[in-house]
Amino acid sequence: MDLSRTRIVIVGAGQAGARAAEALRAAGHRGPITLLGEEQHPPYERPQLSKAMLINADEEPRFIRNSQDWAAIDIELSTSSPTIAIDVNRRAIGLSDGREISFDRLLLATGTRPRRLRDLENCGLRVCYLRCIDDARELRRNLTQGTKVVLVGGGVIGLEVASAAIARGCEVTVLEKADRLLPQVGSPALSGYLRRLHSDRGVAICCDATIVGATANGIQLSDGRIVPADLVVVGVGVEPAADLARQAGLAVDQGIRVGPSGMTEIDGVYAAGDVAEQWSDWHGRWMRVENWANAQNQAIATARNMVGQDVSYEAPPWFWSDQFEANIQVIGHPGGADEIVRGDVERGRFTTISLRDGEVVGGVTVSSPKDMALLRRLAASRKRVNPSDIANPAFDLKQALAS
Repeated sequence: MDLSRTRIVIVGAGQAGARAAEALRAAGHRGPITLLGEEQHPPYERPQLSKAMLINADEEPRFIRNSQDWAAIDIELSTSSPTIAIDVNRRAIGLSDGREISFDRLLLATGTRPRRLRDLENCGLRVCYLRCIDDARELRRNLTQGTKVVLVGGGVIGLEVASAAIARGCEVTVLEKADRLLPQVGSPALSGYLRRLHSDRGVAICCDATIVGATANGIQLSDGRIVPADLVVVGVGVEPAADLARQAGLAVDQGIRVGPSGMTEIDGVYAAGDVAEQWSDWHGRWMRVENWANAQNQAIATARNMVGQDVSYEAPPWFWSDQFEANIQVIGHPGGADEIVRGDVERGRFTTISLRDGEVVGGVTVSSPKDMALLRRLAASRKRVNPSDIANPAFDLKQALAS
């Protein structure tokens, strides 16, 4: 088979699907490429939804390309086109409008959907989730002066929405079932800093919070407290949108498992982005990597493999978050390691470096982008360093790279 002329269908027109489509053309693929999306909008990147779009009343979404630009690189973009069926034997997929599209190679970039709390949705509370442009626009309309907003979940989405809600004059409470904020990162220094940052801006933080009930007036916690709420925003994680993968016969646990090339156990069927379950050397386990960098770069690597190139994607996980005036960046897997803190946590400008058996396996920077540039290189190479050197504030991290 001449891979340069195969028919490629990409299901999912988010960041991963869009970047894969672009990469296919950049790699010289000359066959037809169809990019299918459920939403009515052209492909876009999601970080803007919980940042600028919530804070600024007139902020419009930025698209990766508009519809005309996709046509200019000979990619057929079909929006408002949910895919509902897949036949791997016949190499065809079916759309909700009755169309059927044949493929030689298929990329599943279906992403994730928010994990829902049904008990809260049926008690009279106004409950929102944040996943798409329409969600962001609706949430922004509801973030008005004096609104009592409760964020269920103290992860990245919850804290970014909390920051935006405070900027729009709301009264904000964050409920987190763990004993610290951002528990998935596993950095005690970062969790403590974020608690102070949000508390100082007026956010009420409730960790170790277990929800036992709710009424139209608020949320009841296991300790008897009632948290008043006009609006509840749920950010308790996501689950893979993997219905098509199951229909194709793929086993799905945490996501669609892929090898280093991005291919699934079915020949010619690939997965990329948030829905793909990959092996992480930094975590020592199979996992889905839910961040902007992976959605872009793993998808690009997978696209190149689809047309016969031999590319491995092995970069450490990396993401960023903007909360109030702080820029937070996380690399690798800081959790479960020895954390060394450099800088001034109280003033909100510091770096943490996480070591496991002397190797750099992750770290965090707060408003220290130059340190992150070095830390990304240290983590990617799993550099072995002297802990006493790293702990010395006078030690230049560039020296660790050179050693």
